[in-house]
Amino acid sequence: MFRIASRAWLALVVAAAAWGETVHIRVLATTDLHGNIFPYDYYTSQPVARGLAKIATLIAQERTPNPNTLLIDCGDTVQGSPLETVHLAAVRASKGAGKTSRGPIGAPEADPMMLAMNRLGYDAMTIGNHEFDLGVADLERARREARFPWISSNVISANISATPGAHGFQPYVIKTVAGVRVAVIGATTESIPSWEPPENYRGLRFTDAVAAVRKNVEEIRRKRSADVILVAAHTGIDRDPATGAPRTQDLPHENVAYQIAQIPGIDAVIFGHTHLELGEYRIGPVLLMQPRNWGMSLGEMDFTLDRGGQGWKIASKTSRVIPVTDKTPADENILALARPYHEAAERYLDAPVAQSPVAMSAALARVEDTPVIDAIQVVEQAEAQAQVSFASAFDVGVKLPQGAVTVRQIAALYPYNNTLYVIETTGRVVREALEYSARYFNSCPQDCTHGPLINPSVYGYNYDMVAGVNYEIDLRRPIGERIVNLQWQGRPLAGDQPLRVAINSYRAGGGGGYTMLHDAKVVWRSSEEIRDMIIRYYASRGTLNPAAAANWRIIPEEAHQEAVREALEEAARPKLK
Repeated sequence: MFRIASRAWLALVVAAAAWGETVHIRVLATTDLHGNIFPYDYYTSQPVARGLAKIATLIAQERTPNPNTLLIDCGDTVQGSPLETVHLAAVRASKGAGKTSRGPIGAPEADPMMLAMNRLGYDAMTIGNHEFDLGVADLERARREARFPWISSNVISANISATPGAHGFQPYVIKTVAGVRVAVIGATTESIPSWEPPENYRGLRFTDAVAAVRKNVEEIRRKRSADVILVAAHTGIDRDPATGAPRTQDLPHENVAYQIAQIPGIDAVIFGHTHLELGEYRIGPVLLMQPRNWGMSLGEMDFTLDRGGQGWKIASKTSRVIPVTDKTPADENILALARPYHEAAERYLDAPVAQSPVAMSAALARVEDTPVIDAIQVVEQAEAQAQVSFASAFDVGVKLPQGAVTVRQIAALYPYNNTLYVIETTGRVVREALEYSARYFNSCPQDCTHGPLINPSVYGYNYDMVAGVNYEIDLRRPIGERIVNLQWQGRPLAGDQPLRVAINSYRAGGGGGYTMLHDAKVVWRSSEEIRDMIIRYYASRGTLNPAAAANWRIIPEEAHQEAVREALEEAARPKLK
């Protein structure tokens, strides 16, 4: 009798201890790494405070005090840096030639980002839109090399009768950490068909991300299969977190993290896609966080959970971002793993392409016509046999030297993996696009000698310049009425004038808010990326044109001069690396 009573008492003690247990769980996150491993800017050959090798040091630092840790990534991971681009080109070339598939200089064929992330022990990765830049075959190759699941609840098989998850993505993972079941649901921006040709996502379709997450939250809650529900989303917030002002440059349903956070049952959302940073933000009881792109910061969420008679309950949750700095050491193991890929990229980038008769700079490319942007426009029009072309200054820090110009310097003009499209449209649409682009500037109806004239709410890479027409941007006039003296072939451009226009794949999908271009008839698509076109074009000719066409300008002249002053200030400002 005494023994039975003792056992019962012991069971009660154990149960009481279990009910009073507290656990601390840490979730570490990256997003929009875009193939950045080395802390190095491939276009300037300078060290920078970013990349997965430095992030690895922060991961180890944050795991040490709390081994109850998950590590996740929110997508746009295996595309973007020259390290990834050169590796993929080598793999494609070896497969096309029927050779044994090996990566650069005998390195394993495995995608370098997957190798590094496997080493770091990632638990899951949400697929991003730029993963589809690779096409399905290359996407699947990288996915097979991962020792962690690629997840997305709203990227599914196009075959509605297919087995759940077949040729799609696992919607979520459930990980048990210190006895706590943590569900991580993936969500991907559904705008991918606006940016990618159908062959790049063949066999897949993109459904409503909010509805897909809601369905999976309800399933997890109904089955009581998780104590904590996180969403790892490759979709941003469609408004300014501080003011609530909408982001007018987004496509409809492109950025829905705000809407996802309002789904009942979600505890936290970690998101990416917009290349911004948000340390801690709350929508009702839901905690949100966004690390910086390119491995410039590591996101961290901490949860404290108490266990009582009803199971685990979240007592508190906080988040922050931990910046990578110049003093953050890079992890030597990750550097060693990626070094063969890095060296292959460096050899390619140092190859000579052409000669430049003069030094060129992109510092003023957004405020006056420059040879740097015209170097892109010339290639677009020639390759597409187009009458008109659109181009942006992606980085106003780009400089081309007088004399020999290398792949590295040409590639800096066009760092993105866009392809070239030709659309059939009209003069009216070209004017509408120019008016939209001119929102980059503020109006100065009374005095154009003082600024600011450059509008900080419009991203510079969403300001397009147009070649093939002549025009002026009159900043004395209101937004929507600034394009004056718009001419084509020496005459005013008629609204019904048919035109063959070259634009990049992002613009063709309405990217950056250029919805007027979205529904135009596409009559041609390039099979290679615009960056490779530019390199090939000038390699075959040997020389860059030293002069700009001077087909557009800002008026009045005092507005032009003020815009020049502001542009030079921006170019001289230290860049966030």
